Parts: sequence; structure tokens; C-alpha cells
Amino acid sequence: MRIVLLGAPGSGKGTQAKKLMADRNIPQVSTGDMLREAVAAGTRFGLKAKAVMDAGNLVPDDVVLGIISERLSQPDAENGFILDGFPRTTQQALDLEDLLDEMGTPLDTAVLMDVDFDILMKRLTGRRTCSLTGKLLNVHFSSREELDACTRAGGQLIQREDDNEETIRNRLDVYRENTEPLVEFYKKRGKLTTINAEGSIDEVYQRLLGAL
Repeated sequence: MRIVLLGAPGSGKGTQAKKLMADRNIPQVSTGDMLREAVAAGTRFGLKAKAVMDAGNLVPDDVVLGIISERLSQPDAENGFILDGFPRTTQQALDLEDLLDEMGTPLDTAVLMDVDFDILMKRLTGRRTCSLTGKLLNVHFSSREELDACTRAGGQLIQREDDNEETIRNRLDVYRENTEPLVEFYKKRGKLTTINAEGSIDEVYQRLLGAL
């Protein structure tokens, strides 16, 4: 099972990838984690990435692709992988396609986690962390009971600085501009699977399994 997960910030990609990884024993390959691991391990492409990041620049696509090829060559990715956070642009998708063909591991499908824009805004702007327990809550979706339990125990519901409406609207606009074209890219190749990603984590996961 070789899949790319597509979806806007807040669509639940990371959560669903972790469930799938635990269930099917295939690694979730997240670009951020992969970069950090490659830098820590001092791999060929990791050292290149470190030099770029130390200079305060964005890691170029060819280096990210090199790190992906290193990661997918590891034994735990033999039976498949879940790519999360890459590709983000059509050019990256084309480069990834070439790389996977070279490795003889072409993609099975790209899964689009489809969520209404208004729900994404509520998921992201409503996120709160209980200062006592560290539990993640949402002022729009968590029950009154859960929210009150935190404050009654003397905790505070803390919002991350970057979870404000302006920042999130900007992140969603960037997604629409750069990443949404990938939906069309994979659709044309007959490799797009769309699932309704609204509802509880378990409901969405059952839909994901059904689609795969």
C-alpha cells in the first residue's frame, strides 16, 4: 500500500496516517520528521539539508527527494508507505513520480481528505490545550463537560499563538494556491481517492479503510 495523503491543514491527515501505520504496519513518512531524522543521522542528503537550514533557507526539492529516496529504501518501507506533507506542488508530484518509478515502487493512490472550509476554520481556530493535563480540546467540537472539567480543576484552555483566524486563513489560502492543483494532477492519472473527512476520528478511519 503506497499512498500520498492530501488535504488542507486541519483535515486530519496526521491522525489518520498514525492509525493506518499502527494497523497495517507501514511507516508514515512525514517530510518534517524525515528531514530531522536525516540531519540527526548525518546521511548524505541530511548533511546537505543541514547546511541549507543552518543558512536559514528552505531545503530545495532535489534534497527533499534525496531524503525521501533514502527513507523509502529502509526495510520498514518494503510493504508500503504513507507520504504525508509531500508533494505540495505539481512539480514535486512529477519529481516524486519519476523517483518512485525509478525505485520500482509506483504510487497506488493519492487520498484526499475532504473537509468543508468552514469546518476547517472551526477545527483550527477552536483548538485549545488544557494547561493541567495537556489534553487537546476544541471549543466548537468538544463537549461542555470536557471543557468544564479542565477549568473546574483549575486549568486554563490555552490557544496556540498561530491558531488565530488571520494566520489560519493565510495557511488555507496557501494550501488552495499551491496544493489544491494536486487534486487535478492525481485525478487525471486515475489515482485520486476522495473520502469525506468530516465526523469523528473513527468514522473517518472506517471510510479511509473502505476506500483503500
